[in-house]
Amino acid sequence: MRKRHLIGIGLMLFISTQIKAQDPVIENIIKEAEENSQLRYLGHELLDGIGPRLVGSPQMQKAHDWAVAQFEEWGIEGKNEQWGEWRGWERGITHIDMVEPWVRSLSGTQLAWSPPSPEGGATGEVIVIPRLEEGQSFEDWLPNVKGKYVMISTPEVSGRPDYNWEEWATEESFSKMKDERGEMQADWEMRISQTGHGRRELPGVLEEAGALGVITSYWSKGFGANKIFSAYTKKVPTIDLSLEDYGLLFRLAESGKKPKIHLNAQSRETGVQPTFNTFGEIRGTEKPEEYVMLSAHFDSWDGATGATDNGTGVITMMEVMRILKKVYPNPKRTILVGLWGSEEQGLNGSRAFVEDHPETLDKIQVLFNQDNGTGRIARLSGQGFVDSYEYLGRWMAEVPREITREIETNFPGNPGGGGSDYASFVAAGVPAFSLSSLSWSYFNYTWHTNLDTYDKIVFEEVKNNAIMTAILVYMACEEPELVSRKRRVPINQRSGQPSFWPVPRSPNRKGMIDN
Repeated sequence: MRKRHLIGIGLMLFISTQIKAQDPVIENIIKEAEENSQLRYLGHELLDGIGPRLVGSPQMQKAHDWAVAQFEEWGIEGKNEQWGEWRGWERGITHIDMVEPWVRSLSGTQLAWSPPSPEGGATGEVIVIPRLEEGQSFEDWLPNVKGKYVMISTPEVSGRPDYNWEEWATEESFSKMKDERGEMQADWEMRISQTGHGRRELPGVLEEAGALGVITSYWSKGFGANKIFSAYTKKVPTIDLSLEDYGLLFRLAESGKKPKIHLNAQSRETGVQPTFNTFGEIRGTEKPEEYVMLSAHFDSWDGATGATDNGTGVITMMEVMRILKKVYPNPKRTILVGLWGSEEQGLNGSRAFVEDHPETLDKIQVLFNQDNGTGRIARLSGQGFVDSYEYLGRWMAEVPREITREIETNFPGNPGGGGSDYASFVAAGVPAFSLSSLSWSYFNYTWHTNLDTYDKIVFEEVKNNAIMTAILVYMACEEPELVSRKRRVPINQRSGQPSFWPVPRSPNRKGMIDN
């Protein structure tokens, strides 16, 4: 039977009957984190100085090299390890201006791996995918796209998030808006289905027919937030426009006012690029061939600078390494941090490590991964390891109460099959745990959006996460023996029936090279 526990109640039972003297190493971890935090410096250097870290981009390589240099400055051995290759691409400027029926600079950007505009940009009319008349085929209409920009995303009825409607609208007006939104979405789905092409194939069909470019808008359901992913065109640019500006062009085009834009979206293909994972290592003294691992993915999408996905995870794990090198320089086991490449395209970096280092997996004591934003750690699952409550409970009892008191746990839990890099290790039978954070509106406002920037980081919460993680690593290093790897039979959450443990999957080692 699955049980949920509050750390502040369940785990404190381990020490409720006695008062223990504070471990001096733990005292020093807390003191160093509180009095000499490097989190703001690391965040600024990584996010503002280097910027977004799209796999295969020059910024990704700069980040790898920066992290190695930073580790070495702290006296930590650092290295980059190649695991594959990727299509190289470098983002340039994106300037978008509506020039008819009046002039306005528009808010948007090209999608990752988008082809560029002609030098200096190009001006063209904006049109939308129409409702086809009876007897008319998409192929009959298709010549209309030549020399024009084509809008292919669903327009939004309202640019106000639902929570704003819930706060201010009457129940009747909110319900009416949702009905209108549903009707508009159904109408757009019908228009797309009439083309006979899926959303990934349609941009290629349009560019082959002579379109100047493709215009999308992927609203993230929050004020000013759009999700920025990758382009599916090979010859002409694909851009994402803000909800507001996309709606403006859509209404003008639908009403026959024939809006025109000038788009100058520049980018550069850089050929096949090597892809890396970055490691930092503090060698163990008593059991150097056994490991306690830290884990965070280094890459990001590049609509912004990848602050909460996953700059906060990276700077947390780097800060933990810095603190431990200073206050616990001779750990019993080797402490190894992995900053993974290409998590966003399918956990590729961590899956490559699992595949390339089978001799290491049985010697990993535990792995701690952080990925989902800037909030304080709030949830911890045992990932299906039967005895995880026993050792994690003892270790977490050493963390200050004010950090752990609201953490919800789920033991033994079910193994994670994806979502972030810990799952690559869980599939291989390694006790790997996700230090899952409070949302802070992560999915609407920062996850893969144009707003995921340094200013969204809540450094006090990240500092507490670093303290907790450092203490867990210290306790795992000091544990006399390797912890139990006994696994439960997973339970399907929908059916309640027994399921299967996930199996390791091979990475994509030649990403987008043939595109």
